[in-house]
Amino acid sequence: MQAIRILAVLVAASAEVFAEGGGARRIVVSLADRKIALFEDGQVVKVYPIAVGKHSTPSPNGSFHIASRVVRPTWYQPGKVVPAGPSNPLGTRWMGLGYKGYGIHGTNRPKSIGKAASHGCIRMRNEDVEDLFARVEVGDPVELVTDTDAIASEGGGQ
Repeated sequence: MQAIRILAVLVAASAEVFAEGGGARRIVVSLADRKIALFEDGQVVKVYPIAVGKHSTPSPNGSFHIASRVVRPTWYQPGKVVPAGPSNPLGTRWMGLGYKGYGIHGTNRPKSIGKAASHGCIRMRNEDVEDLFARVEVGDPVELVTDTDAIASEGGGQ
């Protein structure tokens, strides 16, 4: 039943965006359900589990876009640089959201997927982020949605 609810919410969100003149490919992130869905031409292509921002550092909500794509990213923090590799918290891919410091990325902590565990980014298993990375391009729209019930009711879903 939960999977049906998530899919209904994602379809409702996508239908609203396409009605507003959205593009052929779009990413919709349900922060509450901790899922990310890739849509092409209004159809769900794939749904992936994710980790979202923890209570003290929540993920933003709103409309963004893929602003950058990086294979084997380097992680920078004041006073610390972690090059690509197994200890890198960004995993194997980074897709910047055009909002400084926020993106969709892999992880070196796959057990965190499904939880509110990040510093605000959308965290995916490395194999999932590599799959999504191969399917999207710079400029593709990304919608991060917090209140899935409001979107479902606006879009006519349940």
